[in-house]
Amino acid sequence: MVGEKEKAMVTGPKGSVPVHIPWGVTVKQDGEIIRIEVENEEMDNLQGLTRSLVANAVKGVTEGWKKVLELSGTGYRASATEKELQMALGFSHPVIVKAPEGISFAVLENKITVSGADKALVGEIAARIRKWRKADPYKLKGLKYEGEVIIKKAGKAAKVGGAPGAK
Repeated sequence: MVGEKEKAMVTGPKGSVPVHIPWGVTVKQDGEIIRIEVENEEMDNLQGLTRSLVANAVKGVTEGWKKVLELSGTGYRASATEKELQMALGFSHPVIVKAPEGISFAVLENKITVSGADKALVGEIAARIRKWRKADPYKLKGLKYEGEVIIKKAGKAAKVGGAPGAK
């Protein structure tokens, strides 16, 4: 099993993101070039993984990551402050989601935007929000990711003609 050796901290204008470096992988910075090396050829997959994690962290601290959720349905609404999201999703009470450190919310025309520097954290918070009311394939109500296609299912068909229970 490959364990965690150390953390590399990537810092930029949008914040800082820790990157976990597995055993047998070394990360070296030479000016603007970052080199990722492995101890032997059997660890090539860890080299690619570490390279992707570092690249995602660099993009996150420079441009940032965001996930957009679309809210559809009668009476479904959302409002947000910088650190708190409040949603009316058909429950008897409002659903309140607090943003962890490094995450911010924005709501515009029933679209909820979750943004931050850490790609994994942005995706996790967006998934937790969506979990409250996933899009229903029968009524097409609820939360879905922007660009996600929900195929409408046909409802239960009523029997035509005949007495109840007749075949």
